[in-house]
Amino acid sequence: MNIFERVAEYRAESDRLSWNGTFEDYIALLREDPTPAMTAHARVYQMIESFGVEEVGGHKRYKFFEQEIFGLDRSIEKLVEEYFHSAARRLDVRKRILLLMGPVSGGKSTLVTLLKRGLEQFSRTEKGAIYAIEGCPMHEEPLHLIPLELRPEVEKEIGVRIEGNLCPSCQMRLRTEYDGDISKVRVERVIVSEDNRVGIGTFSPSDPKSQDIADLTGSIDFSTITEFGSESDPRAYRFDGELNKANRGLMEFQEMLKCDEKFLWNLLSLTQEGNFKAGRFALISADEMIVAHTNESEYKSFISNKKNEALQSRMIVMPIPYNLKVSEEEKIYGKLIQQSDMKHVHIAPHALRTAAIFSILTRLKETKKQGMDLVKKMRMYDGEEVEGYKEADLREMQNEYLDEGMSGIDPRYVINRISSALIKQNLQCINALDILRAIKDGLDQHASITKEERERYLNFIALARKEYDELAKKEVQKAFVYSFEESARTLFENYLDNIEAFCNWSKIRDPLTDEEMDPDERLMRSIEEQIGISENAKKAFREEILIRISAYSRKERKFEYSSHDRLREAIEKKLFADLKDIVKITTSTKTPDATQLKRMNEVIKRLIEEHGYTAASANELLRYVGSLLNR
Repeated sequence: MNIFERVAEYRAESDRLSWNGTFEDYIALLREDPTPAMTAHARVYQMIESFGVEEVGGHKRYKFFEQEIFGLDRSIEKLVEEYFHSAARRLDVRKRILLLMGPVSGGKSTLVTLLKRGLEQFSRTEKGAIYAIEGCPMHEEPLHLIPLELRPEVEKEIGVRIEGNLCPSCQMRLRTEYDGDISKVRVERVIVSEDNRVGIGTFSPSDPKSQDIADLTGSIDFSTITEFGSESDPRAYRFDGELNKANRGLMEFQEMLKCDEKFLWNLLSLTQEGNFKAGRFALISADEMIVAHTNESEYKSFISNKKNEALQSRMIVMPIPYNLKVSEEEKIYGKLIQQSDMKHVHIAPHALRTAAIFSILTRLKETKKQGMDLVKKMRMYDGEEVEGYKEADLREMQNEYLDEGMSGIDPRYVINRISSALIKQNLQCINALDILRAIKDGLDQHASITKEERERYLNFIALARKEYDELAKKEVQKAFVYSFEESARTLFENYLDNIEAFCNWSKIRDPLTDEEMDPDERLMRSIEEQIGISENAKKAFREEILIRISAYSRKERKFEYSSHDRLREAIEKKLFADLKDIVKITTSTKTPDATQLKRMNEVIKRLIEEHGYTAASANELLRYVGSLLNR
């Protein structure tokens, strides 16, 4: 890649996007396509939709968030539908502050940063183009030039809605530079940019004694007072506050409820009426989405203060809990490690999954559902099937606690412990046990964890290790099976022949002797027992398999070994059980013979090529599984 060539292409693209004309030209442009005149809320919603939406299990998944936000599909769907979509349709929720409330390191800041980056990108597309009065410090919507009395006619003529008034600076320039002729006012295309303070404002609280309201609304330029003679002259005022610069886009309030009350008063009028007070001017119009974020304790303190009732009524609170899916948590850790300088360190398969299992267990609440423990609940939340429970049970558990996921271990803590293990031991490879050990060591240093919580968390570490033990044994046993898919398929076909004969009250033919025999009940039960199918339930299970085969046949699809998750699991477990003694002897022997050594090398090769291990991590895995099988 030629760096300077790419920079030149980027600059050329920026030049291509630039547009400059008169207000008359802008009106002609709107006659063809009125979308540039949409509100800030509509722009954010259009930006999210432009990345694509897909239906998954009756729920909408917004692709805009999927590269950075993991496991929060339900929260994001609610956020987009109940706030962004409604606000884009000019419903009353657009007159509310969007308050994202959740635990630390839950993704609130990431979500807002995504919206800001998305707006910047969207404003560079034709669909997201924004036009403003040239030279306006607030990137004013040009339609504000049209007098109030004429707006109903214009709205009907070009099919747009006009809300808001000219800022003081543009009012003066219209009088002095253009002699009141709005048709000649210059209009330009602007690109949203946080760095250039166009369409994005960010306010972060600091010491109330030193922070000035001017940070939000701009300030008087005292150096020009003598020149212009009055503090109410727009030329003597800097319209450079965060509320000014966020006009036409998004205003972020970081840790909003830590702000001093006087800073929040400005939002009362801005949210409800779309304007705010600055200096010695009339109310200044602003079209911007206000997004704030805070944690749960700050929010509870805020709503307990009666003085905050007016502002509270102007808020829409969206809970952003921790992710509750193990597979999604694993992606979070993977993303954070890839962003670090430690991505060269090999992390053995299942290491991050084991850490994720621990994290999710700390966030789940015990269910009242009979026979359901936290591990089963965790598996169901992650999309796995659990014997005896259905989709309705999952939905019931998800709705059991409104605050589930608002507490527990945060991803930042786990990543800190993984980082500590990587740096401290200066390893080239790290496995699940290294990570669990680092998490356990860190519990003593975690100031906010009580003694009772520590005991619970130690229990969750033990459960996570137990889950890893099963994964490790399964991985090694699978690698030991020569031509695993072929062996599994043979056993699978044999099982299907037997259950078909059983359900049809018929015989099966021996492939060698060609004699007719009764279905092999011993074989069928040896497979079914692997997944806990009882004697009473065997007939229903076998009939279910035949019904599934029939359904596949009607759709002209082949019923494969992997087509039924529970049957696949049963076949695998049966094969593993048959191989257990071979695995045990081979992995635990200190002086392997030539046959055992050859088998070990084949298994290590398979672990490296098919499962993502290195030679070192594969050897560690074999030694560990050998010790497990010998217990």
